[in-house]
Amino acid sequence: MDAPVDLYNTSYNTFSVDVQQAVRSKTYGEDIGQSGWMTADELRSFIALLHLTPSSNVLEIGSGSGGPALFLAEVVGCHVTGLDINQFGINNANTLARTRELDGRARFQIADASQPLAFEQDTFDAIISNDSMCHIPERLKVLKDWYRVLKPGGQMLFSDAMVITGLVSHVEIALRSSIGYYFYLPVGINEQLIEAAGFELLRADDLTASAAAVSRRWHDARAEHHEELKRIEGASNFEGLQAFLWCVHTLTSERRLSRYMYLARKPTAEATVQP
Repeated sequence: MDAPVDLYNTSYNTFSVDVQQAVRSKTYGEDIGQSGWMTADELRSFIALLHLTPSSNVLEIGSGSGGPALFLAEVVGCHVTGLDINQFGINNANTLARTRELDGRARFQIADASQPLAFEQDTFDAIISNDSMCHIPERLKVLKDWYRVLKPGGQMLFSDAMVITGLVSHVEIALRSSIGYYFYLPVGINEQLIEAAGFELLRADDLTASAAAVSRRWHDARAEHHEELKRIEGASNFEGLQAFLWCVHTLTSERRLSRYMYLARKPTAEATVQP
């Protein structure tokens, strides 16, 4: 098996370097510090779907470098707790929060999202997780824990870019997985797990076209800045990330691997959830 390719450690640890900011701007149009397939306008649509207000208490699972959570805190005025397993991401997020004087509304901490969350029952008004659920094992157990920490009537939203919708070879699976630990699943399984956890499924939207466009722009923006990025990442890792991004673009543009967004609500009257 080929050596793994580093995306997260380098991008989080060099978040504020000029070339990283330039790549994000060319990739997303509006740079809010994201590192996945989500654009700022997509996040705005998520805010509307979750009905977030300044009084909302929000949990973000997989907060990365902190940019999207700080966007919520700044634009909505809500309180946000961000969890991530990557120390570089948490360090960057807390630094950004202090620099932007948002540390009163946003806090970030290391956590393994596959383990029970260290929060009391009925704590949060909303949970959001962008392109992170695909890294987390035991999805039903995780969703049941999200259900526990959500207030009755609260909503959760997550996106998953690993939904199999066509023929994908073992070579493509390996290349698509070169940057981390992933779980793939066919259409319909996320919906089943969401409902099995006790949630009322509200929407399952296909966002694959956005992932296809973002992955192409990200690949091309990095190619434009290849000399600077090779100095930061090393030539081998740079080429590995380029191959990864082109694989994502190929699979999503051909609709063989899809990205979906799921919105669900915890009922106001407690449902019976099987242990």
